[in-house]
Amino acid sequence: MSETPNPPVTVPGGSAIQPRLVLWLITLVAIGLSLFQLYSAGIQPLGLFYQRSIHLMLIMLLAFLIFPVFGPTRRRGVLGWAIDVLFLGGALITGGYLVLYLDEIIRRAGFWSQTDILVGCIAVITVLEASRRAVGLGMTIIGAVGILYAFAGPRGELPWLGQFLPGILEHRGYNIDRVVGQLYLGQEGIFGLPLGVAATYIFVFVLFGAFLEVTGAGKFFIDMAYAATGRQRGGPAKAAVLASAGMGSISGSAIANVVTTGAFTIPLMKRLGYKPHQAGGIEAAASTGGQIMPPLMGAGAFLIAEYTRVPYLEVVKVSILPAILYFATVYLFVHIIALKQGMQGMAREELPQMREVMREGWHFLLPLGVLVWLLVMHMSPMRVGFYAVITMVAVAALRYAVWYLFIAPRQGQAVTLASTWRVVRAGLAKLLEGLELGARNAVAVSMACAVAGIIVGVVGLTGLGLKFSAMMMAFSGGNIVLALIMVLLASLVLGMGLPVTASYIVLIVLVGPALTAEFGIPLLIAHLVVFWYSQDSNVTPPIALAGFAGAAIAGSKPMATGVQAWKFAKGLYLIPVFMVFNPEIIVGGPWPVLIWNGLIAILALGAFAAALEGYLFTRMGWLPRLAIVPAIVAVFYPSLAVEAAGVAVMALALGGNWLASRRSPAG
Repeated sequence: MSETPNPPVTVPGGSAIQPRLVLWLITLVAIGLSLFQLYSAGIQPLGLFYQRSIHLMLIMLLAFLIFPVFGPTRRRGVLGWAIDVLFLGGALITGGYLVLYLDEIIRRAGFWSQTDILVGCIAVITVLEASRRAVGLGMTIIGAVGILYAFAGPRGELPWLGQFLPGILEHRGYNIDRVVGQLYLGQEGIFGLPLGVAATYIFVFVLFGAFLEVTGAGKFFIDMAYAATGRQRGGPAKAAVLASAGMGSISGSAIANVVTTGAFTIPLMKRLGYKPHQAGGIEAAASTGGQIMPPLMGAGAFLIAEYTRVPYLEVVKVSILPAILYFATVYLFVHIIALKQGMQGMAREELPQMREVMREGWHFLLPLGVLVWLLVMHMSPMRVGFYAVITMVAVAALRYAVWYLFIAPRQGQAVTLASTWRVVRAGLAKLLEGLELGARNAVAVSMACAVAGIIVGVVGLTGLGLKFSAMMMAFSGGNIVLALIMVLLASLVLGMGLPVTASYIVLIVLVGPALTAEFGIPLLIAHLVVFWYSQDSNVTPPIALAGFAGAAIAGSKPMATGVQAWKFAKGLYLIPVFMVFNPEIIVGGPWPVLIWNGLIAILALGAFAAALEGYLFTRMGWLPRLAIVPAIVAVFYPSLAVEAAGVAVMALALGGNWLASRRSPAG
């Protein structure tokens, strides 16, 4: 019986059955993409269109190779390969045409040739299909609807479609030359700012996170969190909060964070006494918080800095206090549940020792230290990411060398030419694995940014952002609280079909002008509010993606886990409101005001957690729980007298609970 020349293999990144030749192609393209990104980040920066077009071309090649046309569980077959070859050719044309003919295209700006328009059409279709495979159908549908909207109108390609638009959404309509010119040949479409950030800052930090992952940094952060909190009440849950804060900022995905840290934390939480849906919800809420945690905030810090023209380091600095408030709230929820259910910590012998953890993994802190130091020195974030990756690789190589040359001989392992080659080969394999993993991890976010560019281009062409501003003013009646609720609901709906990064981009383009111009919210705060609200689809049913990932690990019901995640992540809703009504914590102010606002925010969030759980030092009656609700509202009101009254009510309620616990220690 003859052997199959290319036996099928399962691809980790795409969960698809792939022939071995395709696996080799994926590896080659992924490593080539990562090396190209490192070269352009730290050795020879490229022009705007060259950088973005080559990046998108390689990303789409990866998307079509990793994700077959008919889904990950089916073989391509003859028809599948025929379709995929067409799209692979489309990816090459999309990037290659701009690289080869950029000068000519710039010279005839606004007077496009038929070839320009044809290639632009191929590019748009190819981007939408790559997005469908890598991100999901929702993103593709929204992009396609945006294009149809641009065509709708009396002067557009689809004038009949304009008849179905409500009056406020009507516009003149545009022909195919104008739309394709905007989306493919201009700087506000596919190759606009979202893809520009993905092709520079985001990719290099995703690559940095990949190297942390393959060298074992994830386990180091988890062990460090366990060593710090494991003996406390509810220790594994508190370790989940700390580990997710550490890894989440780098991983760039709440779901990836749940899977990475939750595999360790959720089983231990269940063993300690947390119910399965509680354990999954805690991990989901903590992992979602990683996306708002400096210094990287997933990809958000880079996008916010680019959109607001505020220095990246400034975005990081102002995001520290809100992130601390969020994690403090989740941490307090965890502690209250542990007290309420009478849990204890883990035994000392079950936990890693901090000294041992630091001795084994202290070198993982060096690249992070280099990253923060270079940011403080105001170096370009792209160059900072480059040096962080180089430092990570150098530190890992040095550790391998020290172990092999000094520690292995003491353990009786002979240093020979053959053993040296094995160590070198293992190190090279890790290097290539990191390069490939970084490129794989960047596919979804880059494709989301490319389609977000289509939406941004349509919004700019049709003036849809200004129309949304008018609608917000009409529906909210000028009430800022109602406007924020509308933004929250819009983010939840968008988040059902879009990843966080794309949801933020689309929302800020649509509602940003209204928040700043009509309601007077400072620009940076408006962006932070929209970015925070864009996280809520990870933890809010009916589509709580991070909650569902936690449920899969915990073995609990997805919807029940999503409800728990929604409860623990309430800081996502309250803290942005606090930013709006107390802007001093973001834009700056006198130190007494900053300290006062920080203290009352912590008190309000703590009181909120206690009122929701009905427990703090002991069980809490209904009367103090009800009294806390208006007190929290008062703390958010921008008046010192009203804030002081709210603080007084919360202090009385919590103080009374403490006195009750002293009188009845058993609670």
